[in-house]
Amino acid sequence: MSVTLRARLALLLLALLLPAWACASGVRATLDRSRVQLGETVTLNLSVDGNGNIDMPDLSPLAKDFQVLGSSTNSSISIVNGSRSAQFTIGIALRPKHVGQLKVPSLAVAGGHTAPLLLTVTPPDPNTAANSGKDVFVEASVEPDHGYVGQQLVYTVRLYYDVNLSGSLDEPQLAGVDVHKLGKSLNYDAERGGRQYHVLERRYALVPHHAGTLEIPSLQFQGTADDPSNPMDPGNFFGQNGLFGGGTSVSAASPAVSLHVQAPPADWGSSSWLPARQLTLTLDGLPANGELHVGQPLNLHMSVQASGLPADVLPEPSLPALSGATVYPDRPVDSTSDDGKWMHGKRERAFAVVPQRAGTLTIPATTLKWFNVQSGQAETASIPARSFTVLPATAGASGATPAVSASAAAAPTPASAASAPTSTVAASSHGHVRWWRWIALASLLLWLLSMLGWWWYRRHRGAAKVAVTRVEPVMPAPPAARALREAFMQAARGDDASIQAHALLAWARVERPDLRNLGELSAALSSSAQCAAIAAIQQRQYGGTPAGEGVDLAATFARGFAWRNDATGGDDSPLPPLYPFDLGSR
Repeated sequence: MSVTLRARLALLLLALLLPAWACASGVRATLDRSRVQLGETVTLNLSVDGNGNIDMPDLSPLAKDFQVLGSSTNSSISIVNGSRSAQFTIGIALRPKHVGQLKVPSLAVAGGHTAPLLLTVTPPDPNTAANSGKDVFVEASVEPDHGYVGQQLVYTVRLYYDVNLSGSLDEPQLAGVDVHKLGKSLNYDAERGGRQYHVLERRYALVPHHAGTLEIPSLQFQGTADDPSNPMDPGNFFGQNGLFGGGTSVSAASPAVSLHVQAPPADWGSSSWLPARQLTLTLDGLPANGELHVGQPLNLHMSVQASGLPADVLPEPSLPALSGATVYPDRPVDSTSDDGKWMHGKRERAFAVVPQRAGTLTIPATTLKWFNVQSGQAETASIPARSFTVLPATAGASGATPAVSASAAAAPTPASAASAPTSTVAASSHGHVRWWRWIALASLLLWLLSMLGWWWYRRHRGAAKVAVTRVEPVMPAPPAARALREAFMQAARGDDASIQAHALLAWARVERPDLRNLGELSAALSSSAQCAAIAAIQQRQYGGTPAGEGVDLAATFARGFAWRNDATGGDDSPLPPLYPFDLGSR
């Protein structure tokens, strides 16, 4: 068999297997609830990424612990930025057969296998026996049955009905308590007193502000039910609700619920009170080799994540002032989500740390005290101290000062921040380099024309033999330096810190070609005003802060650069540390 024929057969086999492989990728299994009472139903969703319909999998492994009541299918297609994706979902209604920790086994779906799941099945609540036999009733419960100030509680409301029903159910409104709806409403079936009901379930996050007894009043349902025994009822003849508003008015109310809310422990101290189910503190972006270079920004990403707390109660991540480096914090980014039961708050922040001198740079340990509501104990999340060796600026470093974008610094996730580059060049500056070159070329052309005109004038004046006093012409400054100086003066009148930093460094390198960044430029100057101006440019460039009042860049550098005699070093940056919040236990 020739090589060409083998290649064709391989491509044909790949084409036949590719659709099955595409459908098998991304097979997932989820339950709409992780805890149910015996007699209630739960929905198992099998989701597959790919196009086309998927054959119904073998459900016989479920027969040991579940009764399969039925199934439904759904497909969806989304197009984001021209990228098309499809998902096919099979929903399977299950009713547990007994109480306990039941395992939903792995199922073979579209050439792949789902991960096993666990479902907790509890005995029926004896308190609901009084509702047996009713067409419509409402139940309510709170989890846990006691808590602390600031702790998230889960308030669950269930509407049971066995008739064609329409109407509205009240939303909880409580004074001194933050109320947030969790996830989407759930619909399933349940058995009460030997009778099957449809159930509408809603969950709410409650965050009490005050200690004491929390009273959750009854929620009211008002609606209309069709009477199937009366075929002449307009509500049945014309469909649900009826053309003339027929049907029987029904109402139901949930029981009032009360619970005790405790104050923080008396010995908690002055630290922020953070009652959470789980809390983590992370710092990403640290160099793996433990080495940094003077003037090269280190992009760090700190995040505080908590389960059972919204983002707005978490403290803002911060870094203290660092000896031998300047810290430029970005704006914090907050996000709060929920998994249908618990809130998940996240507050993250990016930092640009710019070493100013060679030596050792130490980032001290950061700690955050919080209260674990599951164990009832105080815990501490921490980031250990790290020390790094700061080397002189590398010989091959770019002459332009790296610009850290405020929005770009906050984008990486913790998982990707460690692999993100620690130095980026602002893309906007490349466009401005072009017109600086054109200005330099135009200035050079004008200088050549002026020299040619001066030579022509001298030659013709000499022929006239007119006795004049010879005056040596004053040669102008080099055209490149003059053009770059004018480019900086023009940038100084604007408000773009990246353009100002690039223009100032390009101008300075005409006189000191070995300069690699603004840190070295500041160290080589003897003027405190010029050093302060450079620090102000860096503050706006890295920190995204508005231009400071009273800083006149054009006037500060109008007479050129005030160089040190040795130009071998300098003091630390005069800019005060930028960290408005102290993230640590006191």
